[in-house]
Amino acid sequence: MTAAGFALTVRIFYPGVMNYDSRYIHEYAMHGQYGDWQSPAMMAMWALINPLDPGAGSMFLLIASVYWLAIAVLALTIARGSVWRAVVLVLLTLSPPAFLFVGMIWRDVLFAGLWLAAAALALAVSEHPAKMRVPVQALAVGLLALGFLLRPNAIAAAPILGTLLLWPAQFSWKRAVVIFVPVAVALFAFVHIVFYGVLGATRENPLHSILVYDLGGITHFTKQNQFPVSWNARETTLLTERCYEPVEWNVYWTSKPCQFVMERLEVEKIFGSPTLVSAWWRAVTAHPLAYLQHRAAFMWNFLAGTNQTIWIQDLDDPSRTVFSDRPVFAALAAVNNLLVATPLLRAGTWLVLCTAVCAFGWRRRDTPAGAFAVGVGGSAMVYMLTFAVLGVASDFRYAYWAVLAGLAGAVVIWPASRAGRRLLPAAHRPS
Repeated sequence: MTAAGFALTVRIFYPGVMNYDSRYIHEYAMHGQYGDWQSPAMMAMWALINPLDPGAGSMFLLIASVYWLAIAVLALTIARGSVWRAVVLVLLTLSPPAFLFVGMIWRDVLFAGLWLAAAALALAVSEHPAKMRVPVQALAVGLLALGFLLRPNAIAAAPILGTLLLWPAQFSWKRAVVIFVPVAVALFAFVHIVFYGVLGATRENPLHSILVYDLGGITHFTKQNQFPVSWNARETTLLTERCYEPVEWNVYWTSKPCQFVMERLEVEKIFGSPTLVSAWWRAVTAHPLAYLQHRAAFMWNFLAGTNQTIWIQDLDDPSRTVFSDRPVFAALAAVNNLLVATPLLRAGTWLVLCTAVCAFGWRRRDTPAGAFAVGVGGSAMVYMLTFAVLGVASDFRYAYWAVLAGLAGAVVIWPASRAGRRLLPAAHRPS
């Protein structure tokens, strides 16, 4: 079934769908000039595999392969105790919204696939002897680290998943607490070593986009300019009344009529400088309620709003959709349009599901199934909540790890209350 799923994915989506972000990453990769606005790790990966299928196809095949290998490992592991649940898992991963995104060349999709593969490998060997378990666990930790390089804002979520990978037979909150800070510090150092030491990435100050967005939000809610520059009367009115949107920060960068903000900050070399950091700190400490209003508005939109889902626009001809000659893709796009206003394509739905998976798993955290549920559900839950502070855009793709974690965790934990406390049947358990 997973082989058929992979073949179907290739038939529908090959060579993959790129948006402006993925095209930007590919162009950087082909020129060997890595910047840290997007993940330099993804650029390096793409440059490495590009000769296998030049262009979008190489990265698409990598994403699809990781996704279906993760599902295969997890389904085969589940099938040792219940074949029907393994079938249910594959069917769920063929359904929207999981399957809709496999053809999108986004680091969020690859990130989610890598972390699911890591968790699946840990579950597969959770009750095996150490000589077999430890090498697989090491591979799983490597996949976690690679996924983190794609999404460094997952730094608070990684130690939770890491606890599962290191101790897959049972989840201990004490262990999670003990390793949280050391793992976070190690990952912080790791990303800097890889990005700037190994890959020599140019610093483009992506974190300053958060500062600009926060300053814009506080300006809107206080009706007072918080930026470290002066504006004319028209610009001030725009900033206080019209520019702010709880959807994304791009309104201050690429969208008319408010792109003057980033133009000015870049011309005066304020973006990327300590001046912007100081202005942000003053604004947040002087107007904490306005900051919370802004962040609450953004998070509500991220969780409950109708946001960007799959990308269907042809980049070379924006008047057309991609794969317009493929009826199956057109059908999937139609399904997406039908579901976009439903809870299935609301990030908050998957946050709730992951919370429930984590809660049910917590009661059985002394079993592999419970540990898996807590590890994937808890990491996805924490990852999504970090957007309350770090988020600058509310596309649904940022919730994709929660989609995979919620579906996989629900299938794994579901039978624990009925079919027993262990993952493997008694005949297959090692002594």
